[in-house]
Amino acid sequence: MSHVPAEGRYEQMSYRRCGNSGLLLPAVSLGAWETFGGYKDEEVARQCIYRAFDLGVTHFDFANNYGKPPGNAELVCGGILKTMPRDEMIISSKAGYRMWPGPYGEWGSRKYLIASCEQSLKRMGVEYFDIFYSHRPDPDTPLEETLGTLDTLVKHGKTLYAGVSSYSGAQFSDSVRIMQQHDWPPITIHQPYYNLLARTIEWDLLPQTQRFGTGVIAFAPLASGLLTDKFLSGEVSPTSRGATIWPKQWVAAHSVEQRRHILSGLNEIARQRGQTLAQMAISWVLRLSTVTSALIGASSTRQVEENVAATKNTDFSTDELARIDALTLHMK
Repeated sequence: MSHVPAEGRYEQMSYRRCGNSGLLLPAVSLGAWETFGGYKDEEVARQCIYRAFDLGVTHFDFANNYGKPPGNAELVCGGILKTMPRDEMIISSKAGYRMWPGPYGEWGSRKYLIASCEQSLKRMGVEYFDIFYSHRPDPDTPLEETLGTLDTLVKHGKTLYAGVSSYSGAQFSDSVRIMQQHDWPPITIHQPYYNLLARTIEWDLLPQTQRFGTGVIAFAPLASGLLTDKFLSGEVSPTSRGATIWPKQWVAAHSVEQRRHILSGLNEIARQRGQTLAQMAISWVLRLSTVTSALIGASSTRQVEENVAATKNTDFSTDELARIDALTLHMK
């Protein structure tokens, strides 16, 4: 049965231009990393995707290795997205992390990227991706080979736009130069790790994306759950996502007391703004005009609604920003 979208859904969401391209993305996008096809089943995925779309979220983000087993997120969500209007959605996928055994099952070779894209298209049951990413830079494969493969995928109609993820500012600049030298399609979008606890891209990457007119979609704006009310005590379980995935360096570098000071301080600022900590974290990412979208994950429709509501208040006073900087930049 097809999903009947809510009327007026586009009036509830703001859309931002992706760099200098013609592509518009919703301020909040929904991804499947660690959730759909992973620890949340198909029915939860369906409810979250439908609710997000009804709130104006048009961009749904995947990767070949998402889910348990790897690829399951694309299988589960591909069936759900088939019940929705394809031409009203931006669907993306990526390849770069380990997907299958052997020397051709990860990184950035031409063989791996093309095989991965073809497999992802089949799992999702779509003819093309709107965006396909090199998921991470490959230290051993020439950039020309990785980027040339993105060019091939665009020219063959497998993807409309090319993107990169987790490239440093220098790696991104080199990539843009290579694309320009070969007259290959531009890098339309970069997907970096960015949140209140991880701000390196502000001085390393964002000046470069702004210079070259590239869009930015920030993943893990809630730092794998650390920027929610779950961790205000500063206690972080060694087995939690916050301690084992992207924020693990921040967790390891700060004591329980320091974490409590930072997170409770941020929570107080959020409370004074009339937001939850999670909402302020998303609003803060979106405060920058150089950021196109914040990429959230969700395990319930309540989380989808709470996160989307963050788009209603993305303005920060000078005092608020100074207090946030004092907590997140100067606290060692």
